[in-house]
Amino acid sequence: MNAVEAGFELPALTVTFRREDLIRYAGAGGDFNPIHWSDRMAAALGLPGVIAHGMLTMASAARVVTDWLEDPTDLVEYGVRFTKPIVVPDDDKGATVTFSAKVDKVADGLAEIDITALAGEEKVLGRARAVVRVR
Repeated sequence: MNAVEAGFELPALTVTFRREDLIRYAGAGGDFNPIHWSDRMAAALGLPGVIAHGMLTMASAARVVTDWLEDPTDLVEYGVRFTKPIVVPDDDKGATVTFSAKVDKVADGLAEIDITALAGEEKVLGRARAVVRVR
């Protein structure tokens, strides 16, 4: 990675979540919470429908940074707050989330990067931030 400065925008990443993705992810991680596959159970718990896994969303958001880094091990710190669920309809289209990122500041060989996650016009993550080593 070349020198980077505050205000630099990383290439955006668009990810589509479909029901079958949620089921495969759940199976791999042992999380069979029905809110990730059953509309009936999601509604019974007051949710607007089946929602994407938070950790899958978080990992997808991190990709906007790690895909940009020459060496993904330069990711030093990463965290998010979950603000809105991503409703995943039971169709072939799924739910599309666009992740964008912008360097906030650079100091002492580290860059702080703010990440935005939008499902449509709705922000689905808050305080999504990565710290990376810069060379």
